[in-house]
Amino acid sequence: MSAASDTFLLIRDIKPGLKNLNVIFIVLEIGRVTKTKDGHEVRSCKVADKTGSITISVWDEIGGLIQPGDIIRLTKGYASLWKGCLTLYTGRGGELHKIGEFCMVYSEVPNFSEPNSEHVGQNKL
Repeated sequence: MSAASDTFLLIRDIKPGLKNLNVIFIVLEIGRVTKTKDGHEVRSCKVADKTGSITISVWDEIGGLIQPGDIIRLTKGYASLWKGCLTLYTGRGGELHKIGEFCMVYSEVPNFSEPNSEHVGQNKL
């Protein structure tokens, strides 16, 4: 592994359009399951680290395995806007690994997934 892939980004440093993100966070809440037209299950989960919270969109089977309190390492994720809100995704080839549970310092504020006027001009949806 190169040194670059060993660096983890803090949630406060995540911006729309960033790719190849490595982030460690604790799962705070699991949203309800929605189904896409082609039958995929999607869950929006609220996650946090010591710098704030963000929503991550988790697809299919892996979403059913995540529980509140899990500490997760995301590799090769990306950030984008969904309905004007900053959202984290698992990228192609990206992975979520549970690395612990319950023992992590975190802050729910600021919530970087709240609608933000700075992002309005960047929203292409």
